[in-house]
Amino acid sequence: MSTPNRRTMLGLTAAGLRALLFARHAAAAHPVVDVARSPTCGCCGGWIGHMRAEGFTVRDRLTDDLAPLKSRLGVSADLQSCHTATVDGYVIEGHVPAREVRRLLEERPSAIGLAVPGMPMGSPGMETGGAAVSYEVLLFGAERQSVFARY
Repeated sequence: MSTPNRRTMLGLTAAGLRALLFARHAAAAHPVVDVARSPTCGCCGGWIGHMRAEGFTVRDRLTDDLAPLKSRLGVSADLQSCHTATVDGYVIEGHVPAREVRRLLEERPSAIGLAVPGMPMGSPGMETGGAAVSYEVLLFGAERQSVFARY
């Protein structure tokens, strides 16, 4: 086995530095998604899998009572779903596609967050068990909401 020369070591160091910078950029591009969900809900796990497959780091927290969290975060009853997440200062309620979460984080509108009320068939995490239906991703604030995307 030969001893690495200076040029080889510099090349390895540069490659390591590029890998570190890429990892930092990737982490900055996708902040941690902190999800609170019921331990008995399977579709929430499907949504978490979707978010991870799309490059997000997800922290999964199991809780038996989501009502106080939803109330504290400003998620009204008409917007609620089975899980609530936060990411970089925004609330993500329900089965919001990763694509819309990325768009939210890029555009940074003045809002509390995004919601997909209920559990619409065909949304991320709800792909099995029935025919897909049309649904809306809502951008919501304390006083108003609007359609952010349609599926």
